[in-house]
Amino acid sequence: MLTLVLVLLAIWLVLSIVGFALEGLLWLGVIGVVLFVATALIGWVRRGVNKR
Repeated sequence: MLTLVLVLLAIWLVLSIVGFALEGLLWLGVIGVVLFVATALIGWVRRGVNKR
């Protein structure tokens, strides 16, 4: 599970960087940031649930 979250975070980070680097793909950067934050929150919440 942790590996999947880390892979997704890396993918969203790359998409965000590409999106913000290229002017025409600003929307891709915004989507990448939103998905990065959502994946990080889901991973953090599930990690907390698994500890209990």
